This record gives sequence, structure tokens and C-alpha cells, in this order.
Amino acid sequence: MRNTKDLKQTFSSIQNTLLPGVILDNIFQIEEIRLIAGVDVAYWDENKATYGVCSIVIIDYHTKEVIEQVYSVGEITIPYIAGFLAFRELPLVMDAVNKLMIQPDLYLFDGNGYLHERHMGIATHASFYLNRPTIGVAKSYLKIGNVDFVVPENITGAYTDIIIEGKVYGRALRSRLRVKPIFISCGNLIDMDTATEIVMSLIGKNSRIPIPLRLAHLTTNQMRKKLIEQWVHLFS
Repeated sequence: MRNTKDLKQTFSSIQNTLLPGVILDNIFQIEEIRLIAGVDVAYWDENKATYGVCSIVIIDYHTKEVIEQVYSVGEITIPYIAGFLAFRELPLVMDAVNKLMIQPDLYLFDGNGYLHERHMGIATHASFYLNRPTIGVAKSYLKIGNVDFVVPENITGAYTDIIIEGKVYGRALRSRLRVKPIFISCGNLIDMDTATEIVMSLIGKNSRIPIPLRLAHLTTNQMRKKLIEQWVHLFS
């Protein structure tokens, strides 16, 4: 495997090449959105190797009914390098996407999009392979350039923009009362206000994160537990 320095240079070059294709504007009318997918990835280590499982859950935007869910499993061959998570997760994500019988209108990712030092979080990077609008939804804040976020008011739907060098990178959003904010950012082919509207309309009663991501997260953890148990049974 190539060393980390070489990988960083290669990955950075790829992301810089993709960046001009990022469009922070809607390519759709919000009334056209019907199916939304949540994407989540989880990892575990076995026998000196790292494995991952990716779950995708598609729901009806209006009824919140689950329409389809798939998952993929595989060994992770790319090491974790801060700022380059997409290269580690995309093979699993695209394997799961290729199993879908229905194509969603929009994807939500558990991670960042434009809120990234090169504006290439997983939600943005993946959009070039999905050819769909994407939104990044992170549960914790990725600090860029020592810029802290301003905590939004304790009002449902309140937000503060994360502005770095005069540019809006993302938003800290209070999705529910008395809970920590989530951090949303455009992935691609969508604007910040629309991303905020969509995320807020998908917040349920049981979580501060949107329903598709919560369901994908639960499924991913269930599958990881099941796969670990199978591994233990097989080699015990």
C-alpha cells in the first residue's frame, strides 16, 4: 500500500479536480422530490483487518414510509486519513447503490459535504458518482481554520451559518428542542436553504437526525452486530 503522504497528494488532486463541478444551487423543484435515501457506514476490526457495512434506506418524503433498503459489506482497504473519508467509504456506498431497485431523488449522508477544508466531504464527493442532489448531515462539528460555530437558539428550526473567510460552509441547526445541534451542508446540486428545509421536514419524534439517516444508522449497527456474531461463531 502507498504511504499516507502519497495517498494524501493523490486524493487531494482528485478532489481539487472535482471541485469546479460543485453547484450550490437547486437543479430541481422541491415539489418534485418524492424519494429520499439515507446512507450510513459502520466499521469493525477482525483478524487484523477492517471491515465495513453500508446501509441505504429510502423513504417516501411525504409519508415517511420505507420504500427500500439495502446493504453492502466488504473489507476496507483504504486507511483512515482525516479529510479523505470519501475514498474509504465510497466503494461500499456504491456497491450498496448498485443493489437498489429504485433510484431516490436525493441522498442524505451521515457526514459533511461542503463543510470541509476542500469542500469535498463524503456528501459532495459521492454526488459525482450518484448524479443526484446530496446533503451532508453531521452529528459533530468539523472545525476548519480554527473557526467555531455559534450555538443556535433553543428553538426548533433555529440555525446559525458557519462562515469561514466570508463564505457559508454549512449550518448548525437546532433540529429539536433541548438537544445538541446537527451540522448540515450542501453536498451538491442543492442550495443551503433547501437543504435546511428538507432536513427539518424529515426530523421525527425519536431523534435529532433525519428519519432516513436514523433508519440507516440503526440498520447498519444491527448488521454490524449480526456479522460480528457470525464471525465469532464461525471461528470459535
